[in-house]
Order: sequence, then C-alpha cells, then structure tokens
Amino acid sequence: MTVREVGVLAIGAGPANLALAVAVEESGSAELADGMLLLEQSPDVKWQRDLLMPWARSQVSFLKDLVTLRNPSSRFTFLNFLHAQGRLDEFVNLGTFHPFRWEFSDYLQWVAQSLERVEIRYGARAARVDPVCGADGSVSGWSVVLTDGDVVRCRDLVVGGGRDPRVPEVFAGLPGDRLIHSAQYRTRIARVPRDEPVRVVVVGGAQSAAEMFYALHENLPQSRVTMVVRSIGLQNYQTSKFVNELFFPSFVDEFYDSSAEVRAQVLDEMRLTNYAGLAPPFLDELYTMLYRQRALGPQRSEVRAMTEVVGARVEEGEVVLDLRDRLSGKVEPLRCDLVLLGTGYDPRKPALVRELAARVGIEEVSVSRAHRVDLGESAWGAVYLQGVNEETHGIADSLISVLAHRSHDILTDLLARRAVTGSRSA
Repeated sequence: MTVREVGVLAIGAGPANLALAVAVEESGSAELADGMLLLEQSPDVKWQRDLLMPWARSQVSFLKDLVTLRNPSSRFTFLNFLHAQGRLDEFVNLGTFHPFRWEFSDYLQWVAQSLERVEIRYGARAARVDPVCGADGSVSGWSVVLTDGDVVRCRDLVVGGGRDPRVPEVFAGLPGDRLIHSAQYRTRIARVPRDEPVRVVVVGGAQSAAEMFYALHENLPQSRVTMVVRSIGLQNYQTSKFVNELFFPSFVDEFYDSSAEVRAQVLDEMRLTNYAGLAPPFLDELYTMLYRQRALGPQRSEVRAMTEVVGARVEEGEVVLDLRDRLSGKVEPLRCDLVLLGTGYDPRKPALVRELAARVGIEEVSVSRAHRVDLGESAWGAVYLQGVNEETHGIADSLISVLAHRSHDILTDLLARRAVTGSRSA
C-alpha cells in the first residue's frame, strides 16, 4: 500500500474532468497543475466506451469540445486534434458538425496524452472516500482508498464519474448473465457467440436503446430482436434552434437562480431534447431497416410501442417477460434469451457521493453555482460534482455542451479559495 498527497484529486478521466485538467494547465498556475491527479479505472480513455459503434455519431457540435467555447486559441481543440492526425481536410469535406463517436473518443485520449503537468493514473478505481477533519471538526481534505489498497489524500476532490446505471425493480430478479445494461453493451455482447439464434428483447425508447437494437443486427446476425417501448413510438429529439438556446452556458445562470418548482417544470419540458428521443437521421435509418425487412424479409425485428414490462422471471431456462399493452390492458408473456436495458441512469447522486455525504453528516447534497458541495463556511477542503447537477444547473449539465465553461467556473473557484486560504496543507 502506498499513500500519496495531492492538491486536487479528480475521480474519472472522462470529458468533464479532462476539460478541467486542460483549464488547470492553461490557468498559469503551475502549483495547481502539478498538484492535480486524475483517477481512471480503465486502462485508457474512452467516451461512452460500450456504445462505440462505428456508425454512432455525437449529437453535439464538435465546437462544443473541451475548450473551444472557453479558449478558441487552445492547442487542445478538436480541430487541432484533427490537424495533428492529418484528417482536418477530410473532416471539413464531410460537411458536418457531428463527428463520429469513436472520433470524439480518440480526441479525448489525445487530450489525455497531451497533458504536460496534470497526471492521470489508469487502472485506478476509488472504493471509498473519507473526510479528513481538523481539530474543530471541519473538513480539511479527503482520503480516497483505491480498490488495490493504495490511498490518495487531497485537499479538493472532484467527482466526475457519471451516474450509476438504472435497473428498474421489475428486472431485479433476473440473473446477471441474462441482463445487459447499455453501459456494458459492447463488452457483454462480445461474449455471445455470433452464430447463436438468440432471442433478444431491448427495453427503452431513447437513443441508447435504439442503438443497441440496431447494432444487434450486425453483432448477432442470427438473432431475433424485439424492442419494447412504453411511449406511443420512437420520437425525434427536439432540435429547434430556439429550444437549443437552453443549452447555452449563459442559461445556467438563469436556471440556477430560478425557484426549485420552476426548475423542475423546465427540466420536464426539456426531456425530449436529450433523454426521451433519437437523433432524426438515426430514427430514419431505423425505420428504413424495418421497412426493408417487411418488404424483402426476413423480418427478424419488431418494435412494440405502448407496451410496458410488468414482470420478469426465468422459467425452464428461458427469460419470461410479462408485457402489458397500455391500450387494452392485456398482459401476455414474451419468451426470450437475453434482455438489454436502455433504461438510462439513476437520477439520484452517484452512490459514491451519497456515501461521502453520509460520512460528513449531510442529509441532502446542495451545490453552489461553481458546482461545489455546501460543507459549511469552516470547510477548508472542498468537493465538486460534475455532470450530476441537472436539478440546479439544467439539463445540459450531464452533456458536453457546457464542459468548457463549467471547467472555467470550477477553476475560478479553486483559485479564489486558494487565494483566501493560502498554501496551508491538508
């Protein structure tokens, strides 16, 4: 076991913490940059690792990369990445604002490798976070225990690992080898022999569910696939330019200053901009695929709308799902071999954050405009939350749209607190 001391420890080397790392490097504060460490549980950086299908595209403009909206002249822009890879002319010729997901993922790894001061430790997973308290009981820092037993102590902690996968209660009784969440899709589906005639049910009506439904036709070419959608049918994202102004960084201030009731109403109205729809070109491709199957055969796929799963169990080696037709109320069984969940993520704060809050005696986590958890005025150490503050910072908080500006907000807060408290050690 080793024990290490750093100034800022960031859990997760995804887009959010990479954007912060770049902002720190570009801040001019060598002390802050040299004292920052990112922990990444995987051996490399990948964006949406288990949904990196070769045809999948980012739904956000490449101009909303890690830095451009904060510092267009940065060497860490997506365009500079393309230039360094010798692909800038070809990308421009594509005539799109929406790069392939694998290309944006490659950009993130390039950024990680291009950092000169901030360090990334790969294969490092945080198992537990404990507060380090001063004589007066106030939080002076954090002690993070890794799964390999090593300990990293820091003054400031940034949690940017995303939310926990959501598995609806109705599926809780199914064995793990029959259930795959979208967060594990590519890893888990690769273990299923390609030539097996597997009966698969995909649950969910948004982008991740639809991408798994589409990908199964290539990944398991002998499979029969049923998609179960609770709504009236698969729908487009709301892509109005007027609505998209709610993803501007400037809207975060307006949203944060609104009442909790108003914020909840706005979030509900914005669901179809991100959580409950599909990208229009991909929706057209799905419909065309089903049309070809009906016309030319074989028809191995089906989308069952207005249908919900009300029961799930294993009988005689088969998974049995009880499907309820929302129009008629009739319930009938559907037998299958494998269930894929495109059911999104737990809306609560991640388990790591909830456990951390319990250890410092916080019943309800509240964050400042700078994404810092309220630990009381006497706290010297801080914890920042990235990507899980939609209820206070708006629906864009979980997306890459505001990463550049959010990293500036957190950086400004880090520097301001250091200017006030000086260089006292945790």
